[in-house]
This record gives sequence, structure tokens and C-alpha cells, in this order.
Amino acid sequence: MSCERSDGIKRLGLIVNPVAGMGGSVGLKGTDGKDILQEAIALGASPRAPLRAAEALEELSLRKDGIEIFVFSGDMGASESASAGFRTVLLGAGSEGRLTSADDTVMAARLMEEAGVELILFAGGDGTARDMVMAVGTRVPVVGIPAGVKIHSPVFARNPAGAGKLADLFLFGSPMGLEELEVMDIDEEAFRGGIVRTSLYGYLRVPFERRHLQGGKSGGGKSEAVELDGVVREAASRMTPGVLYLVGPGSTTAALMRRLGCEHTLLGVDAIRDGRTTGKDLSEKEILKIVEPGNTRLIVTVIGGQGFILGRGNQQISPEVVRLAGKENIMIISTPSKLRSLIGKSLFVDTGDTLLDMELCGYIRVITGLGEETIFRVER
Repeated sequence: MSCERSDGIKRLGLIVNPVAGMGGSVGLKGTDGKDILQEAIALGASPRAPLRAAEALEELSLRKDGIEIFVFSGDMGASESASAGFRTVLLGAGSEGRLTSADDTVMAARLMEEAGVELILFAGGDGTARDMVMAVGTRVPVVGIPAGVKIHSPVFARNPAGAGKLADLFLFGSPMGLEELEVMDIDEEAFRGGIVRTSLYGYLRVPFERRHLQGGKSGGGKSEAVELDGVVREAASRMTPGVLYLVGPGSTTAALMRRLGCEHTLLGVDAIRDGRTTGKDLSEKEILKIVEPGNTRLIVTVIGGQGFILGRGNQQISPEVVRLAGKENIMIISTPSKLRSLIGKSLFVDTGDTLLDMELCGYIRVITGLGEETIFRVER
């Protein structure tokens, strides 16, 4: 059980799942399982969770003298904590290199609980959140640093910086409430087959500050089919002959592809030109080979309940892809009911490139129906 130290030093746990998110840019839609991880590495995927953990710690840089960070060795947190200049307490060692497992995460979290940490920051995705449920449940407050491909659970901050800010508020700010938020995860094997099958795996206790937390993903309502028809008809009417379109994942974009009569993948990034599919389920590398600066448009949709347009489930559309296509060439399509499900009135980006995220901030048009569009603010 956590108990405050007499010297006022705060105990913070940090767990990094170094394999989280590696499948995103190469189009594998996750890295659950050693075989999929090995495939991701063979395809050239590189770790992103350590970098995102470091970004979260940057928000705590002014608190170095008042924090002790408890970690596992190497890429599971020790490297990030030490590099950021924090006082670091090593509790143990995970599996060597990138081949860490759920068992490593569970063991690290349980040892942190025994050490009396006041909060655990964990960098990963929904699979890592499931491991945290198994390890500590609602006994220890946690905050998720979004680093996975699939992030449906509302236990994650909106972005890594938000996770750091939330930790700062919880450890050093005024007393704040804790809420038990659900941990959701999808069946990755079914996901790769184009089927979204989501289950509830438990709850985690999270410091609740709405401006720093992402919402839970929501589904559509009864009237969405009618709304959707208008959205895709309008989007199709705006497409230009000769232009290369990269169409992101989602049921809204899939409806557009069906209207165009194009082969497509529900959960991948597809390329089309002049009403014909030229590439399906493309990885970042494959996209970079075909993108045409000045003649490429990106079509993405909004994640209901969360508001993300880039950085959740479409990591193949990487910062480099966005820069080559041009931010002015992003087309966002969404039904009005999905926009109404958002907490607040903003859309969000979390591409992993802070400078690009800042460039994307501002106001953007969203196609919402036949002859209709609305303007939404984009934030990071």
C-alpha cells in the first residue's frame, strides 16, 4: 500500500512496453503475440513506446528533485528515466531486448505496488492496459501513455504530454478524484480479418481530469445509416480525376469505398485513383513509395467518442506521409451523430511528431452530409 515518505519525495512507477505500437506503421494492426512481433521487426518496424514515455517524462522535468521513479531495466523504463535525469530505482529486469511479455509488465506493476508507488505511468496500448488490470486492478492509480496501435480504453491520456501533465497534477497539485474506467480490447486476429470484436476486461483507477484523458470509442446510432449515405455521396462528388487518394481505416471510409465500387480493407489504408484500387492495406513504407507530393489526398474519419483523426489505428499515415501530402490535402468525413458523441467540440491529433501536431492545430472542415460541412477545432 502506498504511504507518503517523510521527506516528501513522490514515488512514481514507470512501465514501458517496448513492443507496443510497432505493428502500426507496417500495417499489422497490433503486436499481440511473438509471431506478429517478429513479423513487425522483419518488416522494419521500430519501437515507439520508449520515445512516447520520454515525452511524458519531459512534462515532469521541473519535478526531478521531488520524484523517485521505480522501473524495470532497459527498454521497460530504466533507460527513459535515467536519460531524463530522474532518480531511478531498479526493481528488476524484464525479458531481454524487445521480446518483453505480458508477464514482465505484470511482474513490474506488482513490484511497484509492493514498493508503495503513488501512481504508475504505463506506455502501451489496450493489451498493456489488460496486463495492468491483471497486475494491480483498481488498487493503484494509473495513467496510460498512448503508444499502441489500438487504444479503445479511456484509461489513456490524450497524448504523451497529457499523461505527464496528469501525473504532475495528481502528485503535486490539489487533491483530485479517481475514477474507475473500463479497459477494452479487441481480438487482434479477428481485427486483421476486418472484424471488430471488442470485450471489456476490467477496470483501472485513473486520476480524472477530462481535458487530459481521451474518451472511450463509441459506436453509431440508429439514424447513422441515413447520415452516412449523405456523407459518402458528398465526399465522392469532391474527388478529382487523376489524384491519388489514400483512404484510412474505419466504417465511414469503408462506406465511401463501397459507394465508389473499390476494393478496400475495413481496418487498413488503401490507395485509389480514378475509381480503381491501386493498393490495399498499405504499410507506411509502401505508402511512401507511391505518395505524390501535390497530387495526393488523405481521406480519414473521426473516432467516435474520442475525436482522433490521426494517431489512432492509422499510424501508417505517418508524419512523413502527412508532410508529403500536405496538411491542406486532408479530407475528413464524419456523420453528425459521431461528432455529437464527442466530449467537447474538438478533434485531436497524436501523430508522434509534436511539431506536426502543432502545425495541424487550428480549424478544419469536416464533411457531414450531402452539400454539408462543419468546422471543428483541431487540438493535440
